[in-house]
Amino acid sequence: MIRAGPKESQIYDNNSQKVYPQPIDENMNQNMDSMDSMIGRIFNNISSLKAAYIQLQEAHTPYDPDKIQTADKRVIDELTRLSELKHTYREKNPKPIAASPQDSRLLSEIQEQQNLLKTYEVMVKKFQSQIQNRDTEITHLQQQIDEAKHRKSKLEKKLKQRGLLNKESEESDEEENYFSIELTPSLFTSAADNSYQSIHDFSKPLINMMKAAGWDLDAAANAIEPDVVYARRAHKKYAFDSYICQRMFSGFHEESFSVKDATATVSNEAFFHQFLAVRAMDPLDVLSQNPDSVFGKFCRSKYLLLVHPKMEGSFFGNMDQRNYVMSGGHPRTPFYQAFLKLAKSIWLLHRLAYSFDPKVRVFQVKKGSEFSEIHMESVVKNIVLDEGAERPKVGLMVMPGFMIGTSVIQARVYLSNVKYAD
Repeated sequence: MIRAGPKESQIYDNNSQKVYPQPIDENMNQNMDSMDSMIGRIFNNISSLKAAYIQLQEAHTPYDPDKIQTADKRVIDELTRLSELKHTYREKNPKPIAASPQDSRLLSEIQEQQNLLKTYEVMVKKFQSQIQNRDTEITHLQQQIDEAKHRKSKLEKKLKQRGLLNKESEESDEEENYFSIELTPSLFTSAADNSYQSIHDFSKPLINMMKAAGWDLDAAANAIEPDVVYARRAHKKYAFDSYICQRMFSGFHEESFSVKDATATVSNEAFFHQFLAVRAMDPLDVLSQNPDSVFGKFCRSKYLLLVHPKMEGSFFGNMDQRNYVMSGGHPRTPFYQAFLKLAKSIWLLHRLAYSFDPKVRVFQVKKGSEFSEIHMESVVKNIVLDEGAERPKVGLMVMPGFMIGTSVIQARVYLSNVKYAD
């Protein structure tokens, strides 16, 4: 009979071979630590993926291609890390092992995170598709812009060659009828604002030259429009604006603009053609190509009307410039070039007014008229009206008003005998 020893000392298997006990608890602890580390890394990865996904959403509102690309790369990086964790786990655990209740709970959470991950992957693909569509759309729009610029360049070249400088010929092919600038009321409004600014810009050197020549500016302002009560002495500059306006807009209601030898009827399209032909050019360049064009005759007549002989004589000490203009020339002096900028802006406004169908109507406001907010705009703001006082009266019109269909562009006026807040 074989004597049994202590249980701790030895263990025999069925074949009577000795089997030494294994440190089961230690192996299980190592596996659990490894599992905990793996799960921790997975949760960290999922958190990073959530943050990247939120960043990708924010990059779409507003749409920012650079931010979208950065966020998209971050999402892909996190997905790649998660895939690496998956492969690492499978390599270390090729066969399933019996799971404890705690392991089952963790595996359930992992499965939930994986399902959430699949949702993120779908959304990422959707965003990538949207980005691709936007990029395609941007490329298509850029091509359209390039084509439009090319057509515009060709049109401007032809307009310079055959426009106003070809005696307003109405013959045009299909491409010449394409205008890169649309004829709209806002275009006319912008041109009217530019004309008013040009009047104000030319009055500055005119006043300075009058000062230098020893003119009495107060007397000159009263001579332009007597009995106007100015709130401040500096406001008398508007008298000179009014003087320039009255002479430059004389004949504006006529198709010929009071230019001799310009009686031929011109179509709306031809007027717009002329507007485009001169709009982007230096007025002196236009005149150097054809000094006797309709535009050249307009500049000549308006200069002689605006600059009085006595005024010019006091400015320059002689009449050489005036005589040169009267003989058909266009001098390159600074004063005449400043005038040409003014003349060009008024000319373009007239060409534009007759481009509309029906044409734009011009209206003036007489001195002494009651101020109307509908048809007039005060050039000086912050009017102060005493309670029970009469409505203000117009002292000067410094820019006429216009009617485009039923729309009104207000005339600019200076109100006489009113108070203005500081």
